Amino acid sequence: MYATTWRTSPREFGVIVERHVRIPVSDGVTLDADIYRPDAVGTFPALLGIHAYDGAMQSTPARPRAMNGENAQAEAGDPYYYARRGYAHAIVNARGTGASDGKYTHYGPQDVDDGVAIIAWLAEQPWCTGGVGLFGASYFSVVAKQIAARNPPALKAVFAPFGYTDFYRDKFYHGGILARTFLTSWSRHLAGVRVEGWSREHLGTEEYERRLTNLRADADIMAVPELAAALAAPDAGPNPLIVDVLMNPLDGPYWHERNPDLDAIRVPIVLGACWSMYGLHLPGEFRAWSRVQAPKKLIVGPPVYLDRPIYQYAAQSLRWFDHWLKGNDTGYLDEPPVQLFLPGDTGSWLDADEWPLPDTRWHSFFLHSGGLLSEHEFWPYEGATSYQDNLFNERGAVTFTTPPLVERTEVVGPATVTLYAATTDDELLLFVSLWVVDTDDSRHILTRGWLRGSLREVDEAASTPWLREHTFTANKPVVPGEAHRYELSLTPTAHVFKPGQRVQVQISSADTDETGTFLDLLAQGHLLRRHPSWVSVLHDADHPSELALPILNGNRIGTYLSGGVRAPRPGGQPSGRDGW
Repeated sequence: MYATTWRTSPREFGVIVERHVRIPVSDGVTLDADIYRPDAVGTFPALLGIHAYDGAMQSTPARPRAMNGENAQAEAGDPYYYARRGYAHAIVNARGTGASDGKYTHYGPQDVDDGVAIIAWLAEQPWCTGGVGLFGASYFSVVAKQIAARNPPALKAVFAPFGYTDFYRDKFYHGGILARTFLTSWSRHLAGVRVEGWSREHLGTEEYERRLTNLRADADIMAVPELAAALAAPDAGPNPLIVDVLMNPLDGPYWHERNPDLDAIRVPIVLGACWSMYGLHLPGEFRAWSRVQAPKKLIVGPPVYLDRPIYQYAAQSLRWFDHWLKGNDTGYLDEPPVQLFLPGDTGSWLDADEWPLPDTRWHSFFLHSGGLLSEHEFWPYEGATSYQDNLFNERGAVTFTTPPLVERTEVVGPATVTLYAATTDDELLLFVSLWVVDTDDSRHILTRGWLRGSLREVDEAASTPWLREHTFTANKPVVPGEAHRYELSLTPTAHVFKPGQRVQVQISSADTDETGTFLDLLAQGHLLRRHPSWVSVLHDADHPSELALPILNGNRIGTYLSGGVRAPRPGGQPSGRDGW
C-alpha cells in the first residue's frame, strides 16, 4: 500500500519456515511455535500471535471463506504476508494446548506470564531487531490485550481487533445469563487441551463439592446434555473449564484475574470489530477504547466479521507496525482515530475523533399498548402487554414497533432500555433485541441486550446515561406478581434507516427467535428457564417502559402516528408523501 507521501514495506523477501520451535518459559515448560522469517541476512522486527487451537490451520494455504463453525479458529493472519515484507512472525500454542507443555489455565495469569516471556525470547533472537508487535483476532486479540497491560519493554505495538475484554459480561454470562452453547462449542475446539481447573484450588475442596452438588441438582443446567456430561466427569478433557464457568455464576475473582487491566495499557494499539459481533467481541472493544490510555485507533467494519483464514486488515496492520516497529511514517496517526462503517444505506464510512459520537442524541421511544413504539407520552390506562415463557407450550415474545420513518435516520451507538415487568416466576430472563422492519414487513436484527432479573442491581458508579452497567455480584429477589424496574443496554449498533422502514424492539424470556446468519447465532443459545411463567411488560404513566435510541442524524421532529400520510380531502383518497 502506498500514497503520495508514504509507502509501506515492500514485498521483497523469500520466507524461511521453522516448524515446532520450542520456546522456554517458566517452570521448565516449553511452548510449541511456528516461526516465519525473511530469507535474508539482517535483523527484523517480530510479530507474535498466541492461540489454543490447531496449529496447522493457522498457516495452511487455503482460499478464505466466510467464518463458520469449522474454520472460525483460523485467526492468526497470513504469516507469509508479513515475512515477505520484512517481519518475523511467530505463532505459538498456549501452554496445555497442541504440542506445548504444561496445563491450560483458560487465559489465566500464568498464560499471560508466558506471553511476556515469549516476547522477551523473540527480542533476544539474533534475527530480531529487539522490537515486537502483537497481531491477531479473537483469541489472539484477547491474549494481546492481557499482555499489553503488562507493558513488556520489547512490545512496541498491538494490532488486535475482535477481542472481548470482560470474560464474564462479554463471553460467558450475558447480562448474568449463561451463554451455554458458546461455552460447550468453544471448549471443543481447544486443541488437545489439558486443563488445570481453578475452582477446586481457589474455593477449597469443601466449597467445590458443595457447588458441584448444587449444579447437579439444577434442573435447567442438567437439561443440557453437554453440561450434564461435564458435571458427571468434571476432571476429563476440557470439562474443568466448563465446571469453572458453571461454578462462578457471579462476577468475582475467577473472572477478574483474566480480564485485561485496560487502564494499564501504554502500548500503541488498534482496536475494533464489526457490528455483527454484538454477542461476543464488540462490547469489549468499545470498553477498551474508553479505558486504554495510549495511542489508539478504533475500526468497526461491516457486519460480516472476517473471512477465515483471516487476511483482511493485513495492509492496515502493516501501516501500523511499520510506524511503530520500523520508524516508517505511513500517515496512519494523521487519520481520524475512530472509523465506523454505516450499514443500511450506501455502505459508507464515518470518521470521528471520539466515541460515543458527540452529535448523538438519545430519543425516547415509549412502549405502548397495541405494540406501538412512539415518542408520544402515555395515554390513560394503557396497562400491560404479556407473553408466556413456557417450555411445554410456547416461548413467547412481544414486539413494539414505530410508525414508518419519514426521513433517512442514522442510528449509531448504544441504546438503553428501561422495562417495568412482572412475572409469575421467582426469576425473569430478559432478552431484548432491536430490529429493522422493512416496507414489506420482513425484518432483520441489529443488536441485543440481556439481563437476569435477580442480577438487575445497577452499578451507578460505572454507568452513564447511555450505558447501564450492573454489578453482577449479588442476587436481588424477583418477587412473583410484583413489578420491578429493569435497566439494560443493548450492544452498540449502527444502521441507516430509510424512509418507510420501522424500528422494532422485541422482548422475550428466550432467545429462540429465528435469525439470519451464523454470527447472529453466536449471540443466542443461552441457558433458559424450564419453569413456565407468564410475563407482563407494564407501560403506563406510572411504569414508563422505554427505549432510548441513539440517533446521529434524522428523525428531527419525530415519527408520525399517521405514518406520515396526509389526510385525504373529504371524499378523496389519502395523499402520499411524494411531492413534499
